[in-house]
Amino acid sequence: MTRLNDLRDNPGANKTRVRIGRGIGSGVGKTGGRGGKGQTARSGVAINGFEGGQMPLHMRMPKRGFNAHNPKKWNAVRLDRLQAYIDSGKLDAKGVIDAEALVKAGVIRRPLDGVRLIGGEGFTAQKLSFKVAHASKGALAAIEAAGGKVDMPVAEEPAEA
Repeated sequence: MTRLNDLRDNPGANKTRVRIGRGIGSGVGKTGGRGGKGQTARSGVAINGFEGGQMPLHMRMPKRGFNAHNPKKWNAVRLDRLQAYIDSGKLDAKGVIDAEALVKAGVIRRPLDGVRLIGGEGFTAQKLSFKVAHASKGALAAIEAAGGKVDMPVAEEPAEA
């Protein structure tokens, strides 16, 4: 039986920290593993992408695509997942299904910038009414084939000056 005062780590479990800059006998004295003089020998050096004045590789590469400065964050919800919540009784199929109803049912955690419906296998034909920001073509086709409707409020266009 081991006692509390006999408990030890396995050999090699904890390495001792290397103390840098503590004399020539330590092996990492004098320059302390930083090489000779210059910028990198000093503290506060941040030259990761610097190539000695040559145009850095990341700036030489062509830019691709468009990145929005304030992209919208949507909640993507698959129709088969909605069907599972309807079948379990957590989501009411008779009312309008919007972000508030989905949060209440526990399908999504928070509304973010809106809900985007995505078509999925396993959606049974059921007449449902949605009020969402977006819907994929497959999701729209599946809902409309079942006799349901999707209300997508169009973003307001800027007024002409």
